[in-house]
Amino acid sequence: MENTEQDSQSNDISYGNVYVMTHSFFSDVVRIGCTPKDPEDYAKQISQNTPGDYSVVFSLKCMNPCKVKKQIREYLNAQEYVNEFYQVPAEVAESLLKRETLRIPILNAS
Repeated sequence: MENTEQDSQSNDISYGNVYVMTHSFFSDVVRIGCTPKDPEDYAKQISQNTPGDYSVVFSLKCMNPCKVKKQIREYLNAQEYVNEFYQVPAEVAESLLKRETLRIPILNAS
C-alpha cells in the first residue's frame, strides 16, 4: 500500500471529497483520504500503480475534506494500521463519515 503524493499535498483543499476505500488484497483494512478529484477516478488512478485494485466504499463531497479526513482519523487512531490505512470494517469508517455530515457543510450535487 502506498502513500500517494496527492494526499500529502492536498491538506489545503477548500472543497472536494473525503473517501473510504478498500483494497482487493486487504479485506479488513480501509484507506481514508481526501481528494479534489472524483473518488472513483482517483481509485482507478492509484490502482494503476499497485497490484490489486482500490474501490470506493463511501465518499462525501464537502468543504475542507482534508479537515474531515483528519477528524475521522482521530476517531480511528487506535486502529491505525499504517499511514492512511486503518484496520476497521469499512462500515465503521462509513458510519463515522456519515456522522460527521452533521457537523460539516455538505456540497449538494446541483
